[in-house]
Amino acid sequence: MKTLLRPAISLFILLSLVTGIVYPLLVTGIAKVAFPDAAGGSLIVKDGKAVGSRLIGQNFTDPKYFWGRPSATSPQPYNGTASGGSNLGPLNPALVDAVKGRIEALKAADPNNKRPIPVDLVTASASGLDPQISPAAAEYQVERVAGARKLDPKVVKDLVAKNTVERQWTVFGEPTVNVLELNLALDALH
Repeated sequence: MKTLLRPAISLFILLSLVTGIVYPLLVTGIAKVAFPDAAGGSLIVKDGKAVGSRLIGQNFTDPKYFWGRPSATSPQPYNGTASGGSNLGPLNPALVDAVKGRIEALKAADPNNKRPIPVDLVTASASGLDPQISPAAAEYQVERVAGARKLDPKVVKDLVAKNTVERQWTVFGEPTVNVLELNLALDALH
């Protein structure tokens, strides 16, 4: 029994050190060298203070800010420790009610806006943490934000265009607008 136990314990300790300490440190080190911004959380720093991340959405509800995609995380929106979708199917009454409530909130915040509401403003993503919205979702909100800030809508629309990130290599993905970066650019106008 002793001849079997000693190698098993030794192998357990060796593998624990390799997979639990050496490998994670090696991968983290490579990531910090190859992708320093992403490995550090893609933090957005303003006046020497971290105000958010490019990778995780934030809950904006004030009419003077652009609103992001709804979050399905709980107990609070954009909770990074509870990442995951609602898992509600398209025929689930709870999803239908949630979407109706979001549509009502958007219409209440901007009653004069008769444009079709982009789907990403009323449905949560699979992660519940999306920091971006589509350019259409940003443009839908231009009038509300411009009115709340007493700005010319053209100025706000130009800011949306400047903060729109095109497809990667003109092929992959869709154009997006990072909500936090757009709202920080809005704040910088004053």
